[in-house]
Amino acid sequence: MTTERDVMEYDVLIVGGGPAGLSAAIKIKQIATRENKEVSVCLVEKGAEVGSHILSGAVIDPVALSELIPDWKEKGAPLNTKVTKDIFNLFSKKRNLKIPHWLMPPIMSNKQNYIVSLGELCVWLSKEAENLGIEIYPGFTAQEPIFNDNQELVGILTGDMGRDSDGNETVNYAAGIEIRAKYSLIAEGTRGSITKIIEKKLSLRKNSDPQKYGLGFKEVWRLDKNKHHPGLVEHSLGWPLENDTGGGSFTYHYGEDLVSLGFVVHLDYSNPYLSPFDEFQSFKTHPKIKNLLTGAKRISYGARAINEGGIQSWPELAFPGGVLIGCSAGMVNVPRIKGTHNAMKSGMLAAEACVDAITKPENINNKTLEQYLQKLKASWVWDDLNSVRNVKPLISKYGTTLGMLFGGFEMWLASYKIKLPWTLHHKKADHETLVDFEQAKPISYLKPDGVYTFDKLSSISLSNIGHEANQPCHLELRDKNIPINFNYKKYNSPEQRYCPAGVYEILKEDNVVRLQINGQNCIHCKTCDIKDPKQNIDWVPPEGGSGPIYSKM
Repeated sequence: MTTERDVMEYDVLIVGGGPAGLSAAIKIKQIATRENKEVSVCLVEKGAEVGSHILSGAVIDPVALSELIPDWKEKGAPLNTKVTKDIFNLFSKKRNLKIPHWLMPPIMSNKQNYIVSLGELCVWLSKEAENLGIEIYPGFTAQEPIFNDNQELVGILTGDMGRDSDGNETVNYAAGIEIRAKYSLIAEGTRGSITKIIEKKLSLRKNSDPQKYGLGFKEVWRLDKNKHHPGLVEHSLGWPLENDTGGGSFTYHYGEDLVSLGFVVHLDYSNPYLSPFDEFQSFKTHPKIKNLLTGAKRISYGARAINEGGIQSWPELAFPGGVLIGCSAGMVNVPRIKGTHNAMKSGMLAAEACVDAITKPENINNKTLEQYLQKLKASWVWDDLNSVRNVKPLISKYGTTLGMLFGGFEMWLASYKIKLPWTLHHKKADHETLVDFEQAKPISYLKPDGVYTFDKLSSISLSNIGHEANQPCHLELRDKNIPINFNYKKYNSPEQRYCPAGVYEILKEDNVVRLQINGQNCIHCKTCDIKDPKQNIDWVPPEGGSGPIYSKM
């Protein structure tokens, strides 16, 4: 029996209420108003509210915001802490070596940047969007894309509500709706489920390198007032990560005695015993960090995957009926440890291409917005990402120390407009990099002390996770035998370590080993979808509004 569904139609549909999607929506309405055109825009966001699923460092370069809303200061945008000091450290277990600022490539400078809560910025942007007449629907998941007979994207189907764990309709059942549009801008963030489907169906990745990822952790702490230095930005490389494992830390002082404390682990690591979460906890035992946190209180925790592949890993960004923007495309500048400005600009350029196609009669049959990619390559986004394109491949090949040294040299050349003629490529996807557990060195992590270091369950309690207990599990196994017959036997079940939320648990009962999935713990980081060796785990959207509700992130 075919389910009857309501249908809503718009000129433009935007999937995702992050900085890229919101910037696109605002730009569309700005252009339409200026040109006295009517363009209807709908934005759907899977979080319970705009900003609830947003997690980022975040130091942002305001260049895109200033282009989008030049009077953002007067309008009260929540950019209140300007960077005042920029420090880069190399950590050993007990010491830290400050790198002289003059040695750092200019592109690494955070001068004129701001420390923000990106979630709060998105809330502010959403209000600006609504004031322009944009319809925003939080708590609506994009469950699957809709294609016509010509393989053109024509919209999405939102997720059903009120199904039980077996998929049956309950008394609270409400069917998802069809939202159709002339163009759909996909702004789901890293490893989005709709993006995955579109990429596969339309073969968008056939000419690109594998996407590379990092897993980023963030905690917000309220510091002792005497240790708070508003505007101080610190980054580090080194301990506790081994040289062959990429990653590093950030410490950003902002707001009222707040510090964003974060740690990133590149997901191309090889040791199946490595636990990114525990590496982060170990980092906090470094004397410098421990001293900072003495007398402080942890108030938030979260984690999310980050696109790190750069322009080599871009799929085809424009396809019949839609485009990929923001982290759905891959706009993060890894060495700069930021990408919000690029994400916003990509949304703004997509908006320009959309309005042009919708409002000009000569473009009525233009279902693929090639103009979007042309605009991207002519913008400062391309310059920003092209100048660092080889840094991540260098780290993967030579390790952190030499990789950053070689990458730093190239970034210095780029600052003088000297561009090397070659582009290095990513060879392996992150799920292909693990070695057998018998070939790996076990890693012993310290027991959490409950003061500086914590376990996963106490951490996710600060993420305000909400999943209806009686709903279908959103973590689907393609083959239920693989977790034990392959992952357990070959890699000692790495899913119980790479997950930052304790979702995957190996249980042994009466000599029987099984995998238990605690889906209610999931903070929607997508790491399992990325790192599973057999790509056996599919992250699919749970009911709309489910997942974390982040605060100050």
